Amino acid sequence: MSLDGIVIHALVDEFNTKLVNAKIDKVYQPEKDEIHLNIHSKKNKYKLLISASSNNTRIHLTNISKSNPISPPMFCMLLRKHLQGTRIVNISQPEFERIIYFDVKGVNELGELTEKRLIVEIMGKHSNIILVEKNGDKIIDAIKRIYPDISTIRQVLPGMSYSLPPSQNKINPLTTINHNFFSNIPTEYYSLEIYKYIYKSFMGISPLVAREICFDAGIEYNTPIAELDIKSLDKLNISFDKLLNQINNNTYEPTIVKNDDTIIAFSAINLKQYHNDIFITDTSMSKILQTYYTQRDLSERIKQSSYDLRKNITNKIERNRKKLAKQQQQVLEAQKREKYKIYGELITSNIYKLSKGDTNLECINYYSENQEIINIKLDKKLYPAQNAQKYYKKYNKLKNTAIYAAEQIEKTKQELLYLENVLYSINNCTNLLELDEIKEELLNEGYIKEKTKKKAKKKKKNEATKPRHYISSEGYDIYVGKNNNQNDYITLKLAQKEDLWLHTKEIAGSHVIVKANNTEIPEKTIIEAAILAAYYSKGNQSSNVPIDYTLKKNVKKPNGAKPGMVIYKTNSTIYVTPDEKIINNLKEIK
Repeated sequence: MSLDGIVIHALVDEFNTKLVNAKIDKVYQPEKDEIHLNIHSKKNKYKLLISASSNNTRIHLTNISKSNPISPPMFCMLLRKHLQGTRIVNISQPEFERIIYFDVKGVNELGELTEKRLIVEIMGKHSNIILVEKNGDKIIDAIKRIYPDISTIRQVLPGMSYSLPPSQNKINPLTTINHNFFSNIPTEYYSLEIYKYIYKSFMGISPLVAREICFDAGIEYNTPIAELDIKSLDKLNISFDKLLNQINNNTYEPTIVKNDDTIIAFSAINLKQYHNDIFITDTSMSKILQTYYTQRDLSERIKQSSYDLRKNITNKIERNRKKLAKQQQQVLEAQKREKYKIYGELITSNIYKLSKGDTNLECINYYSENQEIINIKLDKKLYPAQNAQKYYKKYNKLKNTAIYAAEQIEKTKQELLYLENVLYSINNCTNLLELDEIKEELLNEGYIKEKTKKKAKKKKKNEATKPRHYISSEGYDIYVGKNNNQNDYITLKLAQKEDLWLHTKEIAGSHVIVKANNTEIPEKTIIEAAILAAYYSKGNQSSNVPIDYTLKKNVKKPNGAKPGMVIYKTNSTIYVTPDEKIINNLKEIK
């Protein structure tokens, strides 16, 4: 995903509709590389967000406010001096670049008419916000000053003349004569995949849009140019031309593509290549960008907030895996205990042959089918009876070890399953409140200390997060827990005795409940619920995932069991493969 030339073109069209002839009232700089402009037209008030951040470069209208520093930064003060009170007279995109010009007119302290240009360069880590004199293009200042030690190719410093970033020798498709884009392709590009040729050769085209052109033409995007015939190139030419006509006519379809709760793409055009995913469209490119970056910012905050927690749980999982390996090794050792019992029996039956000081006993092993000769080591410091007792004690010790180790293995497995469930829930949090619920659960269970949770706010009862809610193709309600708190809720409180309960077999994942509503749940709905259980589990990248299902009345929570942990009986098992197409076709209640 990227703010390519097409998205910029759509933004410029939107800005021209809403912001031209509007007045810049206020200038704020809430972040070191982010500017907010409060703009007032005759009918509306707007807030324009401009970010030159390396990770979140963007520009769009927004309704989100941020707190500002008590003392405004120097660049903010400079923009206030030159921009506050001015009117925006023109907004343009040079060539098909990821650059926007805001031309403004105003009156200075002497009452003289002045013209300035605010230049926004949307170029990843090279992004910048630059203020220049409209006549002569002399740089007044920039939010990022570029000195010679940073770049020997292009400096951006006060007093210098502004110049566009270095050209990459790309063709501007909007000005291409006859729109014959694929004639005379140089032979050195023949081994290149066609979509790469498109975005590397033409200005303003991102890899995403290049793939869309190929999809519309019915051509595999990764086909090498050498394998394309004239007919295929003609199809690509028609699709490319159709896209450019849409852009020239300012006919956009601002779109976000989502897979479950995750945004996977956005653009100013309809992305038909994602036909199996969820589409969200809007008439405003700004609203699409705000939606995307709001979720992205939230994801970053969740990721940062959960880092220590994930590390903590991951370490506990590793320790439990090592402990389990040792316990299993103890069981293997204990399985050898029978031979020590036999040694004791053989020493006792041959005790008349032995005396203190003997170092071994060679005798027939009567307990073996072959009755072979066996050699048993003896401690010369012990009497024969004491040697027999020594082997009996070793046998009994290993017997007790086997019983104890088997009990501990089961406990460790349950502990591992619980921790893996927690880690799965952490990695799939969609908001900070869900993360707070997990922190509170871990605090209550003693896995984290109070200081680890000090930033987590106590949630109110009416702030409890909600499980996922789907409607099957046959109209049945299906609930999917997002964490242990929700798993307990849907299984122990929401579900009735005759409802269906599903869960991955011995794999971390969500509880799933299908509401029966006093009817027999049909097989198709059971399969859809099983696919949801597999998809919302640690096995979501696997095929033939085993899903146990039974009536809720067969599911119990033992006394003292950890959150989300239950036992069940009289279950059946179905094997399914997680299928996003099927899930996307189900109605989800938000």
